[in-house]
Amino acid sequence: MSATTAIVAMGDSPARRALRRFLQHRLAVFGLVVVVLFVAAAIAAPWIAPYDPIATSWTRIRKPPSADFWFGTDENGRDVLSRVIWGARASLMAGVVSVAVAMLIGVPIGLLAGLAGKFTDAVISRFADAMLSVPFLILAIALAAFLGPALENAMLAIAISAAPVFVRLSRGMALEAKSADWFEAARSLGNPPWRTAFVHVLPNIVPPLLVQGTLAIAEAIIAEASLSFLGLGQQPPSPSWGSMLNSAQRFLTQAPWMAIYPGLAIFVVVLAFNLLGDGLRDALDPRSQKR
Repeated sequence: MSATTAIVAMGDSPARRALRRFLQHRLAVFGLVVVVLFVAAAIAAPWIAPYDPIATSWTRIRKPPSADFWFGTDENGRDVLSRVIWGARASLMAGVVSVAVAMLIGVPIGLLAGLAGKFTDAVISRFADAMLSVPFLILAIALAAFLGPALENAMLAIAISAAPVFVRLSRGMALEAKSADWFEAARSLGNPPWRTAFVHVLPNIVPPLLVQGTLAIAEAIIAEASLSFLGLGQQPPSPSWGSMLNSAQRFLTQAPWMAIYPGLAIFVVVLAFNLLGDGLRDALDPRSQKR
């Protein structure tokens, strides 16, 4: 190996190798582009939506797609395209905020279970197992029904339902970290337990948490759409993809575009987050660092 090649190899950091592997994953890059487009559309909704998403008009009820209304109109004469764009705000916010709260709840508890001791670990693990025994969506529906119909309550219900996954993941990674030499070195330096957990262990488990968080956002978006469809999420007349599907089910034969476009939006954004998560997993997998 030449000296130039050696210098380049030494300067090739793990972050750069991970970025290179991610960019080589074409489907993951496609997923990232789609996610960025949806996020940009949600942020710019007040400027790019052609009509007011909640403005009704009795003269344009259930109009098919046309040059004036690209996605048609709904049963109240509202522009479907504008409601899809504004609905992206509710769905993406529910996905990101719910997963962020789930991580804030689950990761510290998982680290506590993995690093504290046998009794604490047993109690937390059994409680997490009990919650995981209930299907994610069923638990979210039950919690949302208990908290009441509102987007904020739906996000909280989704976050609580998703937290056990992060508890189990962070616990497993913490147990693995306890057997590493650097963990013993950190403890031998006199670091308190909280510092060992959050300064030394947490940075080493960020990659798997990032991958799981990306995949969990896709599940949270589906959960929010399901809760809104059942009337437990975003409340009318505010637009949400799930509530739009709920309204469209009565007009599937007369106005199928009312269901096609919000359903297609859910499908595309969930697929994009899954592709993005798969790409991140391949890029951040420690076993691929040798390549």
